[in-house]
Amino acid sequence: MEEVVANATNSKQIDRLDFYFGPIGATVPMLFFVIWAITTSILKISTETGLIMGMLFGLALGMFMSKSSWTDYAQGIFDGMSQSIGVVAIVAWFWAGMFAEILKTGGLVEGLVWLGTTTGVHGGWFVAITFFLAAIFSSAVGTGYGTVVAFTTLLYPAGILLNADPVFLFAAILSGAAFGDNLAPVSDTTIVSAVTQDADVPGVVRSRFKYSVMAGIPAFILFAIFGSGNGVIQTNGLSALNITVSPNGLLLLIPFTLVIVLALSGRHLITSLTGGIITATVIIPLARLGSLSQILNFNFEKKSIEGALVNGFTGYMNMAILILLIVAASHIMSLGGTMEAMKEALNKKINGVIRRAELAIVSIVTVLNVFITINTAAEIAAAPFVRQIGEQFKIHPYRRANLLDAITSALGYIFPWSAAVLLGWSTISNLHEKYDWVTVVDPATVFPFVFHGWFLVFIMFFAAFTGWGLRLIGKNGEEVKPK
Repeated sequence: MEEVVANATNSKQIDRLDFYFGPIGATVPMLFFVIWAITTSILKISTETGLIMGMLFGLALGMFMSKSSWTDYAQGIFDGMSQSIGVVAIVAWFWAGMFAEILKTGGLVEGLVWLGTTTGVHGGWFVAITFFLAAIFSSAVGTGYGTVVAFTTLLYPAGILLNADPVFLFAAILSGAAFGDNLAPVSDTTIVSAVTQDADVPGVVRSRFKYSVMAGIPAFILFAIFGSGNGVIQTNGLSALNITVSPNGLLLLIPFTLVIVLALSGRHLITSLTGGIITATVIIPLARLGSLSQILNFNFEKKSIEGALVNGFTGYMNMAILILLIVAASHIMSLGGTMEAMKEALNKKINGVIRRAELAIVSIVTVLNVFITINTAAEIAAAPFVRQIGEQFKIHPYRRANLLDAITSALGYIFPWSAAVLLGWSTISNLHEKYDWVTVVDPATVFPFVFHGWFLVFIMFFAAFTGWGLRLIGKNGEEVKPK
């Protein structure tokens, strides 16, 4: 067994693979995965574990399409999985997951809920504030999925009692999650978009701030206008809910602000997150928001190590495996000439026009996000195309990362079959079993009203079509306005 492993790891790197049906044959692993993802989404059985299984089946099926030796094909998988693109993103996710879990343990969500429910707002204004708070929270912790779960669990039932329209309230939560997923320095999609386009995270965040705000302002206004329900305020139920919330958790805005400031000032992402984790770990016991054992606990009875830090990184284990497999499938496509064939086909359509190149980029990203239900996975699949087209036309890495991430972050919280939407729907359904007055909304009725997501998609297509905000690569790698 050791000899087999040694032979596999010591093999020379594969530069080319030949497939039956040429470049089309090389797409079989990824194509099978896309079909698998769509099918499981329609059947409402889509999970990260299920998607991993689909990618494994796809890679195995691709072996039968390979004209090259199966040994070379297998080595191509190893080469793809060892690329820094996936590894760097995974390490950053682990740190971000630990930070997010500590803030959750210390009661930051409860503090934000207290802030929203004690200001006297209701109806449409409550929906708008929910969007605002979700955007702040997701920007702080960098996890859109975590935001969806936290806010549907706490703010959704409170909003129903405060005469908020259920459809618009759910859409506001999804919009806020998308906002932070796109903008947060510690977001997985932000990290992936920057790493895959060879850009630094702080620079990417600064360059995309204007797009996020331009989509966020009209979304806030529309939620305030249309978010009111047709019922009455149920203060008795609200009083029961308020027992679980407290303003004390707002103290954790200190470490989350620290992380954002450090990241935007140019500090390494791991350094920034470590600073936030240490600060939160000090504040939580001192302010009596929790105990150190909740953060990290050596459980000798169960012979295990538990706590927020452990839960934080273990929550990304399945996604880490999935990302490595998707990176491998993308590498197989590259070795099989698929990327080059697509590039040549697009060049004929683009015909040297940079506006068409950017429209091709946003179109590719959109199509892959329609098919792949987890936005980070879709982003990783689209990233090589974006980079190849962008480098050919000398589009700056910041611009490429923004086109890639804005579309991905938005559509990941819009389509009824996307993982984030189904996650929120499942959480609300569970709430209905506890509170019979909680309205369960169909995901298909929500997607037209995820205002921030739709505005962000429109803005990026407009930017690609008109060239607004376009920056090229200068002689020293700096941003240069096109002539």
